[in-house]
Amino acid sequence: MIALIEIFLIAVSLALDAFAVSVSSGISIPGFGGRQAVKMGLWFGGFQFGMPLIGWLLGSSVSQYIEAMDHWVAFALLAIIGGRMVWGALRQGAGEEEEAPSDLSAKRLCMLAIATSIDALAVGVSMAFMNVPVLLSAVVIGVVAFVLSVVGGMVGKRLGALFQRRAELVGGLVLIGIGLKIVIEHTMGG
Repeated sequence: MIALIEIFLIAVSLALDAFAVSVSSGISIPGFGGRQAVKMGLWFGGFQFGMPLIGWLLGSSVSQYIEAMDHWVAFALLAIIGGRMVWGALRQGAGEEEEAPSDLSAKRLCMLAIATSIDALAVGVSMAFMNVPVLLSAVVIGVVAFVLSVVGGMVGKRLGALFQRRAELVGGLVLIGIGLKIVIEHTMGG
């Protein structure tokens, strides 16, 4: 049986993308604060909790299809969101004023949560073949994602205060970079 420390380490590795996206959001969203960080943490933690359970239920019958596409779905979602942030920053730099969102929309949070938790779905599929307490694992994964997302958002808020002029541009590039990292890791085999 897999040890609790191993479950925790898996949870941390799964939550690192959510942490990075939270930092990016904390940097780029004006007025970002504790409430938004908790909201983001709930979305990310909830998806990170649910995806391993869904993956475990799917089991081996569709694992090859999930693994074949998960990185492309995550990349597409992150690239769309990041590209919009970069576009918005460049338009503002060209003199066009655009009112920045004062909060995270449910649609945006859902897209980000899906993009950062697809790997957890694949982990859930693998758990179907191991002697793993899947519910305990999902709870640990969800809680760790929640905590790291809240911390990431607050770290991003602090960094955003230092780099306000280009924060949205940097945030968008970070999201695109995370998406590229996911694709490269999956296509290069590791």
